[in-house]
Amino acid sequence: MGNTPAKKTKPARRPETPHFDFSQWTKSQKKTFVWYAVILLIVFALVAVIVFFAVLRGPEKVMVPDVRNMDLADALVVLQEKELYPRLTLRFTDNPQDRNMILEQSPEPGSIVKAGRRIKLTVSKGAVLSAVENYIGQDLEYVKLHLQSLYTTSTALLTIREPSMYLFDEKPAGTILEQKPVAGTEISGPTVIEFVVSKGPESQSAQVPNFIGLSVDDAVSLAQTSPLTVDFSLRQAKSGEKSGLVVEQSPGSDKQAKVTDRIKVVLTSALVPGMVSGLYVYKLPEYPYPVSVKVEAIEPSGERKTMATLKHPGGNFSLPFALPAGSTIILSVLDREMSRTEVKSQ
Repeated sequence: MGNTPAKKTKPARRPETPHFDFSQWTKSQKKTFVWYAVILLIVFALVAVIVFFAVLRGPEKVMVPDVRNMDLADALVVLQEKELYPRLTLRFTDNPQDRNMILEQSPEPGSIVKAGRRIKLTVSKGAVLSAVENYIGQDLEYVKLHLQSLYTTSTALLTIREPSMYLFDEKPAGTILEQKPVAGTEISGPTVIEFVVSKGPESQSAQVPNFIGLSVDDAVSLAQTSPLTVDFSLRQAKSGEKSGLVVEQSPGSDKQAKVTDRIKVVLTSALVPGMVSGLYVYKLPEYPYPVSVKVEAIEPSGERKTMATLKHPGGNFSLPFALPAGSTIILSVLDREMSRTEVKSQ
């Protein structure tokens, strides 16, 4: 038998990978695919937004508690439980028992806020004074100003009984000798304090200064340093007298006088070019001892100058002047303005 050639076996064909040709898709398929892609993008976007706000979600909201009239320490505990934080403002009150008490709060109780919010609290510092201070040895007028400055923003709990009791004493006039209630007394409400005040030595005397022949300016300067109160007066110059000078005084400079006495000083009137000359007179209340009096002038140009600063017991006050017309004379006692007077042309 002859040799029969063997048949060649064809290799097995690999399955073909499916090939999607978008160009061969039908219009309906393309439309469905586009809608599917759009919906998928929307879903992804929504999921991203939800995740974003979930991550950045703010703190929980809480209701602001009412901490008014509570002690500060207790109020801080209540706020901490709500995850709220205080911002404190301190204020004096009229009641010493209010110390560390919450007076006001903002936001108001019941408000809905986010946790972590700062709550403004107004806390009482109590009364300006919790106890009576020691005023013995101090000047009465200084003590009055001191108490006024303490109670500028609250009702005065400590007031001075007027009039005070005055006694002659070796201490300078106006010095507080005794007080009731005594220093250290606790203040639990409105309190009136009584003072015994020195009128100065009863028998103290001084040499009468010599005013004769002085000009107006020199006479005013001497009056400011004189231990005695000076009452000025003006009159026309007589024959042989010069104008604008002191021509009379009583008592004379050769005398001793009590510091409670007053000197009468007479000047002759004078004409000053461009000025109005005259005598400023004002009726002051009677004071138990000489107090600080200041006389100032505001000229039409606006310039303010001091004419005199001296001690005066009250009653008739007088001071010669020469000022431009239209000036204003201001009289102050213990730094408190008492009067304003316009200088008018004659």
